[in-house]
Amino acid sequence: MGYRLLTTVILVVHFGFLAYLLLGGFVAWRWRWTIWPHLATAGWAVAVVAGSLVCPLTYAEHWSRRRAGESGPATTQGFIDRYVEGVLYPAHLTALAQALLALTVLTSWTVFYLRRPHAPHPPLPT
Repeated sequence: MGYRLLTTVILVVHFGFLAYLLLGGFVAWRWRWTIWPHLATAGWAVAVVAGSLVCPLTYAEHWSRRRAGESGPATTQGFIDRYVEGVLYPAHLTALAQALLALTVLTSWTVFYLRRPHAPHPPLPT
């Protein structure tokens, strides 16, 4: 029972990570300091996708499923492959979904940058 609960917690954290990846730049409009964790989140996401890395949360999910007595998914199947592709969008639109995610994040960062406080201009010499 404990490992099944742990698996559920890991899945919730993983979905939370993806939600923060998508929306964290907008959160930073209100709480400016959160741009730093969001930059780290986006950097990690790019590294996982570009480097074909196994996310530690995916590894932890597979481990907890095995400890709970479940067979667990194939080690090559990641969180997005299992819970997002084909569920939230058709698998053949993965590249489009990634592009829209990147565009959303870049838009939030652009507006964040444009909304930054401006330093006052020095007075003009007379």
